[in-house]
Amino acid sequence: MLRRIADGLSSVVLFGRNIQTPEQVAALTASLRAENPDLVIAVDEEAGDVTRLERHTGSSRPGNLALGTVDDPELTFQVAHGLGRDLRTAGISLNYAPSADVNSNPLNPVIGVRSFGAHTATVARHTAAWIQGLQSAGVAACAKHFPGHGDTTVDSHHGLPRLDADAETIARVALPPFRAAVEAGVRSVMTAHMLIPAYDDTLPATLSPRIVGGLLRGELGFTGLVVTDAIEMGAVSDLYGITGATVKAVAAGADAVCVGGENAEEATTAALAEALARAVQDGDLPEERLAEASGRVTEFARWSRNLPQEASQGDGDGDTGLAAARRAVRVHRRPDARTALPLAGAPHVVELAPTTHLAIDGGTPWGMADPLRALRPDTTSVRLGESDLAHADALDRAALAPAEGRALVVVVRDAARHSWMERALDGLVRRRPDAVVVEMGVPSDTAPAAVHLNTHGATRVCGIAAAEVLLGAV
Repeated sequence: MLRRIADGLSSVVLFGRNIQTPEQVAALTASLRAENPDLVIAVDEEAGDVTRLERHTGSSRPGNLALGTVDDPELTFQVAHGLGRDLRTAGISLNYAPSADVNSNPLNPVIGVRSFGAHTATVARHTAAWIQGLQSAGVAACAKHFPGHGDTTVDSHHGLPRLDADAETIARVALPPFRAAVEAGVRSVMTAHMLIPAYDDTLPATLSPRIVGGLLRGELGFTGLVVTDAIEMGAVSDLYGITGATVKAVAAGADAVCVGGENAEEATTAALAEALARAVQDGDLPEERLAEASGRVTEFARWSRNLPQEASQGDGDGDTGLAAARRAVRVHRRPDARTALPLAGAPHVVELAPTTHLAIDGGTPWGMADPLRALRPDTTSVRLGESDLAHADALDRAALAPAEGRALVVVVRDAARHSWMERALDGLVRRRPDAVVVEMGVPSDTAPAAVHLNTHGATRVCGIAAAEVLLGAV
């Protein structure tokens, strides 16, 4: 890879597998830039459930839905500014965040807590604040996933989502956060791999000249860098292959093609470059469009090279992330609730764990057991997935029996999207109506228990904030 950078590769993306410690990342980025001082180094760090810098510990910031719930744009600015300082210190110049998607479909399998919320105006003002905070610290932001991935029920990692809303609805609900991003000076926009017949009934947004050139460039007036979502995702690669999707994306108006996952290898990079050159020779890709894309990447690289010198200075964000997570916790009690907070004695914690989508590192810690144990070392816990509940007596053995005579805390994550989790939760609450339920994903419209907490995210600080409430530590 160092040889390719020296030969002209202009950008790289760091993934969780490349990151161990801040010092290690800084050394890595310095070694890469030694080959090319104008190298763009990007990362997908949303500072929430999707984290790369803190994948081993869980994020020290609560994520977008928590920030949107608090609804304090200045707080959002400060959280993003602190993240930007961390990224800049690590030598990263472009961050594939924030998600500007309006999570208008509560069953969305891939956006959820990554969004600032379900209301367009909220998402728009926090998208702008987040971008301004990050870029004021010396790192370019990237608003995603254009023109809005919030009203979908298919995960584009695996299939092609389809948005059947009309153009007027999309303009009213999904586009305002991206308009706000452009007005806030966002330097990059990431396209979505989804079919939107109101604009193009044939090509997914990433591959559509009508959406990239007509809507984003023309109607919204965006002049910065357009980057694709990971081009190997099933939504586009299953239709055209990685090389075919790459050619179509650049022809549509994309300037940079993101290659992630297990496909980020030298052979893949070479194959994509060859495919673009061949497409120009065959007349499938105008040479002028390729030159335009190259020029934008070069311009972006030179602009970003000066960011560390131009960025505002400060002393970091301290405990801003934890403070934000605390402000985002919501406690709900029905009138008939008999459970008192703080809890008396050490609880037994039952965590119902779903399989997360590919944007979330499966090894990133989350939950309530460890934060509660830090405050009450005699806390006990069990984590159960769908397969663990195959036996009829699984809840009796693992959840109810150990909680006999003790407080029971049931932790869920997007329960409304997982029927098995809803069934297990219902069974536990019926047997233990005094149980406290903690939802660490998108809250449901129904109250699952007499006392329940919503953290609006599953990051480390979200767990700490909820544990403090349960045990009266604040």
